[in-house]
Amino acid sequence: MHICGLLEVILQGSGSASPAPPCTKAEVAVLLLASTNKNREDSWFKSLFVRKVDPRKDAHSQLLAKKEDTNLYKIQFHNVKPECLDAYNKLCEEVLPSINADSHYPCELIGTWNTWYGEQDQAVHLWRYRGGYPALTEVMNKLRQNKEFMEYRNERGKMLLSRRNQLLLEFSFWNEPNPRPGPNIYELRSYQLRPGTMIEWGNYWARAIEFRQQNSEAVGGFFSQIGSLYMVHHLWAYKDLQSREDTRNAAWQHEGWDEVVYYTGQLALFLCISLALCPFLERNIYEALKV
Repeated sequence: MHICGLLEVILQGSGSASPAPPCTKAEVAVLLLASTNKNREDSWFKSLFVRKVDPRKDAHSQLLAKKEDTNLYKIQFHNVKPECLDAYNKLCEEVLPSINADSHYPCELIGTWNTWYGEQDQAVHLWRYRGGYPALTEVMNKLRQNKEFMEYRNERGKMLLSRRNQLLLEFSFWNEPNPRPGPNIYELRSYQLRPGTMIEWGNYWARAIEFRQQNSEAVGGFFSQIGSLYMVHHLWAYKDLQSREDTRNAAWQHEGWDEVVYYTGQLALFLCISLALCPFLERNIYEALKV
């Protein structure tokens, strides 16, 4: 096919074309320019549908975290050897509450749980450091000088298969986690978000949390600062499994809850759900509060 006929087919998008007369070099140049301009027009048209990202001048920690305090949280996940779980719980009960009760350490043990459904033989600890990173550093330095704690760490290491942790900040629109009377079951819902969607997540949940306060089930909401990034943890408390079912079903009666579930579902890459029991700390802290 003659070059002019071939270019005519490309420009018209037709599968066939009538024979074209010979064309000059100038005509070929015009046709090539027209083809280039058409591609540019297509690119410009497609760019209209590319999502624009608003420039941010503040970090997530400044936009989403509470301004009136400087709390920092640490969550620890310990995968325990199945045959050692009882001994591990006993060891933790002997050592951790004493650190929590000692004013020498600017930290609080919010809770210690054993996973019931989800990853088995796992213990989860949640600490709060009032004073932020300086408080964390102070506690770590003092614990290195604590002989009982170092012996606890050595003994604990023999019982573990693996461990990991994260440093967290709490969302400004969530309750501050406080001890509550038990027994309860706790649900930890951990979301791995798509990078760049943390602000959008916070905007949706700032409204959605109002739908989940009727039974005081909201314990705390956190987002990661160090460790696995773009992670969000929501912690809920229920009296039992049936209470969990009834409370979650009731949320669907609120106008707007379905929208939150739909849109936030598109922001998360995956969700991990664990149901856990608090073997001793919930009872001990609550009894201490009543004294």
